[in-house]
Amino acid sequence: MKGKGVSNIGARMDRLPIAKWHYNILILMGLGLFVDGFDNYMGGIVLSALVQSGWSNNYLNATFASVTMGGLFLGSLFAGFAGDHLGRKFAYQLNLLIFGVAAIAASFSTDMTMLIALRGVMGIGLGAELVVGFGTFPEFVPARIRGRWVSFLSLVANVAPPIAIVVAYLVIPIFSWRAMFLIGGVFALIVWVLRHNLPESPRWYDAHGEYEKADKLLTEVEKKIELEKGIQLPPVPETGIQSQSAEVNEIKQVSFWDLFHGILLKRTIVASALLIGMNTIVYTVINWVPTIFVQNGISVTKSTGMMALIMFGAPLGVFISSQVVDRFPRKKMAIVLLIAIGLLGYFYSLQRSETAIVAVGFTLTVVNYIFTCFACSVYVPELWPTESRLRGMGLANAVGRVSAVASPFGVAWLLSNYGPTAVFIGLAAVLILIAFIIAAMGIETRKKTLEEIGTEMDR
Repeated sequence: MKGKGVSNIGARMDRLPIAKWHYNILILMGLGLFVDGFDNYMGGIVLSALVQSGWSNNYLNATFASVTMGGLFLGSLFAGFAGDHLGRKFAYQLNLLIFGVAAIAASFSTDMTMLIALRGVMGIGLGAELVVGFGTFPEFVPARIRGRWVSFLSLVANVAPPIAIVVAYLVIPIFSWRAMFLIGGVFALIVWVLRHNLPESPRWYDAHGEYEKADKLLTEVEKKIELEKGIQLPPVPETGIQSQSAEVNEIKQVSFWDLFHGILLKRTIVASALLIGMNTIVYTVINWVPTIFVQNGISVTKSTGMMALIMFGAPLGVFISSQVVDRFPRKKMAIVLLIAIGLLGYFYSLQRSETAIVAVGFTLTVVNYIFTCFACSVYVPELWPTESRLRGMGLANAVGRVSAVASPFGVAWLLSNYGPTAVFIGLAAVLILIAFIIAAMGIETRKKTLEEIGTEMDR
């Protein structure tokens, strides 16, 4: 039933102290994103093993990577519409089921064509998980610590890269690449079962006029937290109520096409640019560096070990991001990180000794993941009002995926004709262009409530 009156759901949630309820949501959503990261980052190692076994080559690898991006593109759009219209919970459960079943089937592929096709289906589930996970979690967390806590979610997710590579290092030589897909698929289905008890977002109920459901859920949460902490929660601040004082019998409608007009168009451009940068960084470095190693005469086993060392920079970068993200203005932080990654990438491409490759690669990975955590999990989700958050994120992610569908072929061409340095020069050029876009159109969201950011759309 849709109620009437004045909404204070956001203010009630922002005044809650951090409790077991928050940790439970963090862990279960984090596990889903861990599955997402595990699969994405094992891709490069699997591709290098496929090349060595004769199953694949540079252009089949590019097709594999592009089909993955195509699936992620469709998954991002699906998650946006499903999450905004049918609920956050519906979307985050369905995507894991899609991925888990497809990954298990991929482990039984009979040829590269079948593997590529199933990889596309897996990509749909993975693309949806990224949007729903990072889009939903901020709705549960108080504004005062939102950046830090969403970074913790990213930290759980980004423990996956080094673990995926270590697992690949141990598993592929004994059981072949097939075992990697089987492991990822089974784990996804386990997490799917565990997440059945996760709640719907009270803010989603509120944005859709389901005020009684939002109030009932939040009242239960408030009672549990008061019992757990041995306290009585303070009244909702008057400023919090006023910042959300919209008549609830008039539900604000935001269509998908509104994302292409006015203030929302600028948000769409900023978010899309950030995610183009993130995808270009991640899929250039992670998917192609192992293949570059192999083509330079380094064995698959040794290149896997080197990548494992390099990728231990991922969780460190996310941890650093969690400590600094609420201390610096979001807009300036994005610009500085983009320029730093472009310069570091070029310097990395000049290294020739294995020690220098690992050392500089580790540093580059740390900075990469400070940016990845900041962009994907903190800044982009904050740009949208609740009623269009997942569609906005889904669209921006889809645009980022389009760039990633085409870029593997560009990387393959540059690598085949001009070598690794040309690949990283191209990467730097893209990132500097994105930094200019953020400088021109970016907004500041640090320590603003989601409701404050949403009401800015009406000004």
